Amino acid sequence: MELEKEIVTAGFKDEYHKGVVNIIFTYSWITTQLKKRVEKNHITLQQYNILRILRGQYPQPATVNLLKERMLDKMSDASRIVERLVQKGLVARCTNQTDRRAVDISISEKGLNLLEKLDPEMGGDLLLSRLTEQEVNSLNVLLDKLRG
Repeated sequence: MELEKEIVTAGFKDEYHKGVVNIIFTYSWITTQLKKRVEKNHITLQQYNILRILRGQYPQPATVNLLKERMLDKMSDASRIVERLVQKGLVARCTNQTDRRAVDISISEKGLNLLEKLDPEMGGDLLLSRLTEQEVNSLNVLLDKLRG
């Protein structure tokens, strides 16, 4: 559906303004779709993001600072998210062997199993059903160019 109909507006100042609103609206739509998928497993998108980062580090642990740097949502409180994941048994915390002040965070077997379960649901099917591979490639190039 066209953006104007989705948000019920008569129009935009210009195509650039429409592009910005379209990106924000699409971000919200994708986020809503993904939230529904992770919430079935009693985690948030931010928790899912932390788990994915930790799986990428596995078997090496990560620090909270590394997690903060790599998180998609830079405004999230990584320490608080890690604490909730520890409570759920999805990650483990232990003292760093070389720096006793630092804390290492590792994904648990339970966390790895959850990600394995979620992987098929969190893939690109939102795009796959609507865009061709060539269109997705063009989209990626344009989004990289926009941020670059």
